[in-house]
Amino acid sequence: MRVSCGQWLVLLSLLQLSQAEISAAEWQVPLAGNTWRTEPGPGGGGVSRRGEVYWTDPAEVYSVFIRVDRAADLRLQLRAAAGNGARLAVQAAGLQQTLMLRESAATTYDLGVVQVADPGYVQIRLQGLTAGTGDSGFGRLQELLVSSATADLQLDYVRNNEGGMFYWGRRGPSVHLSYRVPSDRDLEYAYSEIRVPEGDDPIGTFYMANGFGEGYFGMQVNSVTERRVLFSVWSPFQTDNPRDIPEDQRIELLARGPEVVTGEFGNEGSGGQSFLRFPWQSGRRYGFLTQVQPDGKGSTIYTSWFGDLQAGEWRLIAKFRRPHTETHLRRFHSFLESFSPDHGYLGRRGLYGNIRVRDTAGAWHECTGARFSVDATGAGRHRLDFRGGVEGQQFFLQNCGFFAMSATVGSEFEITGSGMTAPEVNLEQLQRSAAATP
Repeated sequence: MRVSCGQWLVLLSLLQLSQAEISAAEWQVPLAGNTWRTEPGPGGGGVSRRGEVYWTDPAEVYSVFIRVDRAADLRLQLRAAAGNGARLAVQAAGLQQTLMLRESAATTYDLGVVQVADPGYVQIRLQGLTAGTGDSGFGRLQELLVSSATADLQLDYVRNNEGGMFYWGRRGPSVHLSYRVPSDRDLEYAYSEIRVPEGDDPIGTFYMANGFGEGYFGMQVNSVTERRVLFSVWSPFQTDNPRDIPEDQRIELLARGPEVVTGEFGNEGSGGQSFLRFPWQSGRRYGFLTQVQPDGKGSTIYTSWFGDLQAGEWRLIAKFRRPHTETHLRRFHSFLESFSPDHGYLGRRGLYGNIRVRDTAGAWHECTGARFSVDATGAGRHRLDFRGGVEGQQFFLQNCGFFAMSATVGSEFEITGSGMTAPEVNLEQLQRSAAATP
């Protein structure tokens, strides 16, 4: 059979299309773990852990974030059900489109192709223009379908809900600094200072200053009107329910400062918790001092004090006894955490400086080296908006906000010295403040 020139061109075109389709990679991005309400601000009940995004208020905007490791052309499609005539405005990397969701059954709608010029995160912005009939709102959005013929492209996002990753992914990655301390002596005190830059303090942030093998001490942003200084010690009994802890393994409160609230905590191990409602401010420097001292009777005493350095004031947070434990300070570290899924798209940053330990002989040692790490959300490439490093003579930690560059897990950071003097604290006076009964 003879084939005409025109037929050859058609066959060649079909062959090229087939090869492009074969080489194109495809990804199914579940909206539940990769979407936030970004306007008029965090919140809203539109993101369901079941996997759908549904809302009815045209003032609300929901944004999906995905990350590419290089410049790429991306074809975007949206899978949605219960459209019933809803209209959406879609924006992404220069793409602007009005989309009509006509069908009640789950249907795939084409959004078009976006050209991403640089590696980093891409924001797909979805705003309802006209609600569908009945109670369909702006549809029940299920997943974003992404395809690209860009060679070797890697797309990063929260892939599934294994291990509750829709929740953890929306919270964002937690980042840590493990400090290098003297290994040839027993350490009794940990000291650090934190300054949060202005604008880097969204709700749902925990700036953990003094972490140790059995607990943690730092400050939080809990709401628009409330901030806390938090100190907790884990029980040696492993459980997420504090009611299950045997009596002889419970954390015992020995003393607490004025206005400090104490109790128990669970869901991440269990133990004793204390917190002070305190209106700490961004831009100011605060001090954190923790003592770890074995009592010689098979238990260890943990005491923490909080310092408003600008005001020159120190106050006791709490003093706990941990049974079945004989140890000095170990595994000294800090971390930065987002604990609110609704606020997990907002960036946060903390500066950690004048990091020191005091040995049992009374000598202070400055910690000038730290090792960087990230939790499973970052290590599993669900979220890559995390960093750490050195700024001036301080360490810094940064997470969330969908910035382009991430730090390498296991990086070692070094400062030449903070230039600050050893902590100006009267330990005898602070010890007297901790002698009172709870």
